[in-house]
Order: sequence, then C-alpha cells, then structure tokens
Amino acid sequence: MLVATVSAVLLGTRSGNVSAADRPNVILLMGDDHGWDETGYNGHPHLKTPILDQMAATGLRLDRFYAAHPTCSPTRGSVITGRHPNRYGTFTPNYSIRPEEIGIASLLKQANYHTAHFGKWHLGPVKASSPTNPGAFGFDEWLSHDNFFELNPWLSHNGGPPEQFQGESSELLVDRAIKYLQTVPSDEPFFLVIWYGSPHEPYSGLPEDLALYDDLPSQYADQTTRLTSNETGLPVRRPLGEVLRERYAEITAMDRSIGTLRQWLTANELRDNTLLWYCGDNGTSGDGIVTSPLRGQKSDLYDGGIRVPGLIEWPAKISQPTASQVPSVTTDILPTLCELADVAVPQRPLDGVSLVPLLNGNMKQRNQPICFWSFDHRRDSQQDPYLPEEAQQGTTPLVKLMRGTATRNFVNFHHPKIEPGDFGGNCVIMDDRYKLVVSADGSKQLYEMQTDPNETENVLASQPDIAQSLTDQLQTWQQSVLESLTGQDY
Repeated sequence: MLVATVSAVLLGTRSGNVSAADRPNVILLMGDDHGWDETGYNGHPHLKTPILDQMAATGLRLDRFYAAHPTCSPTRGSVITGRHPNRYGTFTPNYSIRPEEIGIASLLKQANYHTAHFGKWHLGPVKASSPTNPGAFGFDEWLSHDNFFELNPWLSHNGGPPEQFQGESSELLVDRAIKYLQTVPSDEPFFLVIWYGSPHEPYSGLPEDLALYDDLPSQYADQTTRLTSNETGLPVRRPLGEVLRERYAEITAMDRSIGTLRQWLTANELRDNTLLWYCGDNGTSGDGIVTSPLRGQKSDLYDGGIRVPGLIEWPAKISQPTASQVPSVTTDILPTLCELADVAVPQRPLDGVSLVPLLNGNMKQRNQPICFWSFDHRRDSQQDPYLPEEAQQGTTPLVKLMRGTATRNFVNFHHPKIEPGDFGGNCVIMDDRYKLVVSADGSKQLYEMQTDPNETENVLASQPDIAQSLTDQLQTWQQSVLESLTGQDY
C-alpha cells in the first residue's frame, strides 16, 4: 500500500461560510470495548476484519487515536460534547450525562442535518421521559439501548417500550440505519451515529462467524477467564479459547455490517461525500487481551486502556491513503464536525480540537495536550442526586444483571464546591512526544511515546523539566474541569 505523509493535501483550504453542497454527510461508528490491537491492519494474528482493513488502506488512519476515558459511558459523553466527562459528572459506566450539556447532534441540526442514533446510548435511559435520552441531545430518531446488547437485542424506538428484534445485533443496527437513510431527501445532509453493542461481553455469535475461529491456538483452551454468563447473567469462569472465539466472531460481524453500510452508500451515490469515522470506546477488556503489545487494558490509563482504532473515510476529500501519528482523541470529534458544517462550537470549555487542519495536511503536531482523569467518584456519591431517581431508571433488558436487576440504572450528583481531595485519582497528560502518568498516590511516570509506545521505560529522572511542565499544565486543566463540575458552565 502507498501511504502518503501527513503533509499530503487531503482537503482544500476553507474560507468563509461552508456551502450546503460542501457539508459532508457524517456517520460515526463505535465499537464497544474494541481496543487498538483488535484489527487485522494493526497486526492481530487471529482476527478477520477485512472492511476495517480496507478503510485503513484507503482512508485516513489515526494511529494514535484515543478514547477520552478507559471506560465506555465517559467516552461516549466526550463524543457528544467535545468535553472531558468529568466536567459533567459522567465518571464511570453507571453515571449519566447532565441535561445542560450541548450535544453535537443539536449543533448539526442548526445546519439542517437530519440526525439519528442507533444502538448503545449509555448516557442515561433512552425512554421518552428521560431528560438525557438521545432526543434530548438533538437526535430526531433513535433506536437505542440504555447499555449493551447481544444477539436478538431489545431496543427502544424513540423512547417507546422496549421491543425485541431478531438477528445479529450489528447487522440489525445497520439494516435499521439504512431504512432510516432511505427517508432522508438525497439533497439534504444527515448525521448518523451507530454505536455497536459488540464486542462487549457477554459474547455470542452466528455459527458462520464462530466457525472462522475454530482453530485458535491450543494454549487458549488451557486457560480460563471471568465474564458474564449468557444463561444466568452472573459472573462465570470459562475456557479462554471459547470466549475468544465468540468475541472475535462479534468483531467480524460488526466489521461485515460496516461493509454493508459502505456498499449501500456507494449504490445510492452517497459515499463520496459521506465522512465515515470509526473508533472504539476504550481499550480491550481483560478477557480479550491476549496479543496486544500495549501496556494495560480497559480501565487503565496506559495506552492499552485508552488507545483505540481510529479511521476516517471521506472519498471526495481524502483521495489517498494516509497514516497520521498526531495524537487525537474522541473529544476532537465535535469541534471537527462543527468546523466542517460551519457551525459555531459551544461557548464553554472544550477539551477537543478541530482535526480539519489534519485533514487539510497542515497539522504536523497537536497544539494542546490531551488529558485523561479517572476521578475518585466515591467522593461524589455523598452529594445530592442531580436528577430524580425515576428519571435515571433504565428500561431496556440486559443479559448481564446489574446489582441484581436486568436493566441499567444511572446516577449523577451535584458537586457544589471544589475540595482539595477532588484532585485525586489516576491522571495522564500527553503531548506529541511525552506522556506523564500520575497515580492516585501521587507517584509519577514519564514515557517518550514516539520511541517507547509500549510504555516500558520511565524517563522521569532524566527529564525533570518536562515532567514539571506537564504537571503544571495538568493541574491547571484539573482546576478548569472541577469548575465545570460545580456547574459554572451552565
């Protein structure tokens, strides 16, 4: 494959307002627990991902793309808002977003985009009465689940009672998304979000996909791993080989559904001016991470927990395959799309930057660092609830039991003032070259990411000035985040 340098010109320089004809259609795709290592194009020895591999070979490959958080709900909030999830109290997977946040779908509607969400929401209940459902954040149409789902998923259409749909969940979402796109006038732009339930555990797969992984290495059969039972919804230990077979089958089915979507766009002469952006929501989970060279896994702030596949296709503008080593993150999605649609970003602190200069070939390095923060949310659980309990109760059934119930209920809490202890928790600040890891106990590690992407050699002792500069920037950023958390942005 011929890979151009990042300086290759992919887009023409924009000046003034963007005409309606120049505004791309946009489709955001996100895998659930799909880490950087789990693609063929990144060298996975077993997985079959021909569509993602093709996108990597023809579009823009973001080789240092990051989820804003090492778990799912917080990262999803970052996509919707362009802001770190700690700013609005979405600390972990059972925390909702806050209704006052401004979402990308609402912003794109200002440019007359048709908007729809399909699949995992996980930022609050999807029922009609929820103040944090997809509709509350600008989606005209949604067929969604409060959390994750497997084969034959239960989904809610526009907040109605959950219905069970028959089929492989990734294929089903794309089928329904295509049916929606058939209702959109061909000369009007659309913004589509498809957040898959795959490959999150518990796993299941179609026979033809499972058969692709019948011959995994024998050593996996001799190991066991802990995950949720499809039969009971409770934790169980199973042979690792069986678990990987099912996980990989889910990834392959998800990959195939992306191919179906691309084929439909091509057949309907929409693909050229459709920006298709794929990423994961966090690193590979512990029950699936057997081959990754990266350090850490889901829930960690080492790259194994936050580095994810990042691919952008836009045939009308990205004319040759390009690989970028510029660090980018899910909070960059909102400012990027706003610039492309000529929509003003919200007048409140954002943590992402527009990647349009990267698409233009003019972004050689990032102009501000990326910060990550696993907030000690136990501190907030003593505060007053942000929303009434009923508003936070989910309705879409789950296989996995959550505190004894088969639905996901959410929380969010007021944070009236900043306390000294609020600055705790594991943190990271990363620029183009260096990554500073600050543990909850205050200890620090510094890695040179360009030469040591697997984070094996701590260079803190030899680079004290760099470590101090990054520490100062991190503390300034944390102060800003905590000010947002107290509600100052509203």
